Amino acid sequence: MEQKICGVTGHREIPAEYMEQAEQGLRGEIEKAITDGYTYFISGFADGADQLFARIVLEKAKENPALRLEAAIPYRNRYKRLMEDGQTKAMLEACAKVAVISEEWASNVYMKRNRYMVSQADRVIAVYDGREKGGTVSTIRMVHAQRKEMREVPVGPYLPENMINLGYFRNASGR
Repeated sequence: MEQKICGVTGHREIPAEYMEQAEQGLRGEIEKAITDGYTYFISGFADGADQLFARIVLEKAKENPALRLEAAIPYRNRYKRLMEDGQTKAMLEACAKVAVISEEWASNVYMKRNRYMVSQADRVIAVYDGREKGGTVSTIRMVHAQRKEMREVPVGPYLPENMINLGYFRNASGR
């Protein structure tokens, strides 16, 4: 049986008052992914949603040794900086794989990293607050364009009341 891969996208800065909601939503989606047969998870290891996802997956891997986590790091110096923090270093060392997408920083390294993760994943969990600009919504649009499965963890103050599906939440008037 081919392994099922689940990735994550989400905001780096989650307001404190929404952190528990984000964590509970991610925990629920990760548990659902495991129930659905996902055993391989990919995180971009950015602050916020990515590292929260990684921490939860690694916690679940202690209970279920079949689970694996991959870190998709955009460029080499980012990896070096992440390794300077003890907690992040421990998470990276617990990963089954660390993929460094580019040796050098360039303006598109984060988009390349996101493209890599989406191309690998069968399902992507998005921690999203409704903003129409930025890396998270760009990645969500990439997921939709590649017709991958999207699971939603809506959080934050920007969520429009009529949001139906991440990346496609404009109302009939086009606003």
